[in-house]
Amino acid sequence: MQLEEEVGINFRNLSLLDTAFTHRSYIFEHPEEKESNERLEFLGDAVIGMAVCEYLFRKFPQFDEGQLSQIKSKVASRSCLARKARELKLGNYLLIGKGEEMAGGRRRSSLLVNAFEAMIGALYLDQRWEITSAYIIRQLGKEIEKILEGKREKDFKTLLQEYTQAQSGEIPVYRVISQSGPEHRKIFSVAVLIKGKVYGKGKGRSKKRAEQLAARQAWEEFNAGKASL
Repeated sequence: MQLEEEVGINFRNLSLLDTAFTHRSYIFEHPEEKESNERLEFLGDAVIGMAVCEYLFRKFPQFDEGQLSQIKSKVASRSCLARKARELKLGNYLLIGKGEEMAGGRRRSSLLVNAFEAMIGALYLDQRWEITSAYIIRQLGKEIEKILEGKREKDFKTLLQEYTQAQSGEIPVYRVISQSGPEHRKIFSVAVLIKGKVYGKGKGRSKKRAEQLAARQAWEEFNAGKASL
């Protein structure tokens, strides 16, 4: 079946997959069909949330509840799931009514997200937890990495301070150790110190950029277990 090849799943019960892609507008025009994908969508939404939560909990023991919740809310958001549904070309396989077709339903984010969630619900009923959760992370793992990378790039100084305060109550200190270049194109070298010890260094065309890079180096060392307080 082409859909199975497109999404990378082999279903035992293909009727579940058919139901996952049946929109209620199609049921309205084809009353002989028994069920739309709404119930499977409800189930799939819960399964996606649980799979992402379990993965984040096991993968990132250094993150607290607030950090985990932030990441989960973004990766399981409707905008993120809509991107994934488009990538998998799920709109091509939707069974929708003529009116919905004319209104561009195959491209509508809400219908695509519902189809993705319903497909996950169907997979869970067909093959249960281990295979379903692995598939979800295979599809959303890159999104998780993008979110984490954006979070790190955005503010390594905050991440580092949260870590050092939790571990020892200390606040990192940033010190300019050198400057080079002409006045309008200066390069700053900054070191980050904790308890007087240098844990990271960075260079940038502004002190703020150099501080972020120094904080990133230190945070990654702590996160990888290569440094401790």
